Amino acid sequence: MVEAAVRGVGRAVDLIDLTRQQGVHPRIGAADVVPFVPVTGIKLEQCALLARQAGLEIWRRFGVPVFFYEAAAARPDRANLEEVRRGQFEGLKDAVRKETSRRPDLGGPGLHPTAGACAVGARRFLVAYNIYFDSADVTIVRSIAKEIRAANGGLKGVKAMGVIAHGRAQLSMNITDFQVTPISQVYRAVFALAQKHKVAPVEGEVIGLLPEAAFERESEWVRQLNEFDPQAKILEHRLNVPLAWPGDKAGQV
Repeated sequence: MVEAAVRGVGRAVDLIDLTRQQGVHPRIGAADVVPFVPVTGIKLEQCALLARQAGLEIWRRFGVPVFFYEAAAARPDRANLEEVRRGQFEGLKDAVRKETSRRPDLGGPGLHPTAGACAVGARRFLVAYNIYFDSADVTIVRSIAKEIRAANGGLKGVKAMGVIAHGRAQLSMNITDFQVTPISQVYRAVFALAQKHKVAPVEGEVIGLLPEAAFERESEWVRQLNEFDPQAKILEHRLNVPLAWPGDKAGQV
């Protein structure tokens, strides 16, 4: 598990130059974040130990500084990933040299010149869920994001921001505890706020994989997903057929 994560970071370091990369999502590194997530047969505390091992190898092999976050955090102020990412790559590369409080937990003080830094942590399963609207007015979607995010007194465990993606306004969300706040509850809240602002959610997408327990088959949010293939997108299905690393035999990482 640790070796697969470390090798993935190395590949990102080889392929991604942050001085040339552009995007809408906050990031501090080519391999921006590496979370260890308990699925079955392992506890969160054990995942935190694996995160610490992976972080050490990332620094040793690739010279990429590491910040530990959430359950693996070495400092209380780094439990929140948003705090670690503050300023993104462009701002952080200056901050780490000027402010000792912003320096990495491993390596540094400067960032890797093209790959930045890597946030390595342990957390419970996070669902990355985006909703597109029939509008390009990002100010409306940012208002919706502000109303639903937990930090502003909205839905527990929901992080949200409004961006423009593919020419449309997008509500980009991380749902950090889908058992406390199911995705269907999030969708209903967003739908009600969209009506208030006279826009409509027209399409959804799940970034990465989705646990079976979060897949509410008959829900409206599921029906709005664009080309969602359960065999390819549900975590438990994919674990049964792991991808091969280039050059390795199938199923070996």
